[in-house]
Amino acid sequence: MKKEIKIVGAGLVGSLLSIYLAKRGYKVTIFERRNDMRKEQTSAGRSINLALSDRGLLALEKVGLADEIKKISIPMHGRYIHNLDGTYAYQPYGKEGQYINSVSRATLNMKLMDLAEEHGINIHFEQKCTDVNWKQKTISFENASSPHDSRLTTHDFDLLFGSDGAFSAARLQHQLKHEKFDYHQYYIDCGYKELTIPPNANGDFALEVNALHIWPRKDYMLIALPNLDKTFTCTLFFPFEGATSFAQLDTKEKVVDFFEKTFPDVTQLASNYVEEFFSNPTSSLVTVKCYPWIRDDYFALIGDAAHAIVPFFGQGMNCGFEDCRVLDDLIEKYADDWTAILNEYQTLRKPDGDAIADLAVNNFTEMRDKTADPKFLLQKKIEARLHEKYPTQWIPAYSQVTFSPHIRYSDALERGQKQEAIMQSIMQIENIEERWNSEEIEQLILAQIV
Repeated sequence: MKKEIKIVGAGLVGSLLSIYLAKRGYKVTIFERRNDMRKEQTSAGRSINLALSDRGLLALEKVGLADEIKKISIPMHGRYIHNLDGTYAYQPYGKEGQYINSVSRATLNMKLMDLAEEHGINIHFEQKCTDVNWKQKTISFENASSPHDSRLTTHDFDLLFGSDGAFSAARLQHQLKHEKFDYHQYYIDCGYKELTIPPNANGDFALEVNALHIWPRKDYMLIALPNLDKTFTCTLFFPFEGATSFAQLDTKEKVVDFFEKTFPDVTQLASNYVEEFFSNPTSSLVTVKCYPWIRDDYFALIGDAAHAIVPFFGQGMNCGFEDCRVLDDLIEKYADDWTAILNEYQTLRKPDGDAIADLAVNNFTEMRDKTADPKFLLQKKIEARLHEKYPTQWIPAYSQVTFSPHIRYSDALERGQKQEAIMQSIMQIENIEERWNSEEIEQLILAQIV
């Protein structure tokens, strides 16, 4: 007899996971703390736009959803770099035809919830997880919309998934009642705030649509991703404290002065940026690593609840979707032996979750600091040439993560570190700017590849 499965969290990963499980014949119920976003009319302060890439698409494709989700996505073929002096540069993400997809988190989440319900999943909203009895295998909720209502509803489960995000209540219940639970949470020193670039006077996109726009400024940056309504969602990644920080930009005059000096072209495009700066929230960016993710055959963490990461490699959602695909592969492998399924799931995904967390933090430095550096751009040109000539021997780190879904994150991290060490030695060669595409340089690199 198949287990009856409960999922805490109807976000992106929880909704997709429910579809995978329903297709395997399981009865699935989801409990979500928030109200039903499909009934909400506002998007103010919405979270960062998402970059759906090959790992996420592969997971969607496995349950027949990729084409449906592509309809609400916009391809981005490269980075469009806006320099302070008004010049710009375009950096393709990969080979010809390779791209990532801009998609609104809210739009995607609503679509996945609709699809989950079409697969027979019941979603209960405004349910705040307050307790899990691990011996009795029951989970209790209170009404999140009525904080003074002390009544609890309690449900039995055969198998419980915690898919309720970086600040997971299910993980907390697991952590509090586990004798040896490792937990590491840390924040970067930058937060983020969202702004909007509306359509231009002709009602069209105000910037090149098929690109991720970056305004790199060493210690901080602004990015912009396109939306289906021809707006761009801009995200300012900016220090919380210091001489140039959110703490210092505390008046409209200071905000205007800062933007006119630092992002002058944006002030011409984002007509409402000052009002949005003060009305939209300033949010933090957290990384979470923990262990163990599972309990025997009846509980597992998945998605951000297991491995929250910062957004600078665009892999948070993709990693969570990959969790679902890997888990489904293991269900196929072990049938209903959930002890074997969950043990191997943890063994496979824990190193990969840790690896993409480290890769994402490292990529923040690259995006805000190095993308405007001529020497860095030359390094990327050398790597792209190597990849074109020797596609299996040299795969750039970005391509390993973004366009190579069958390369594990942990392998991409290790291989990327080795390649970066090689490139650092090459970039120190005298007159590398004139010699970069010579046979001599190529052979020096190939000799170091193991």
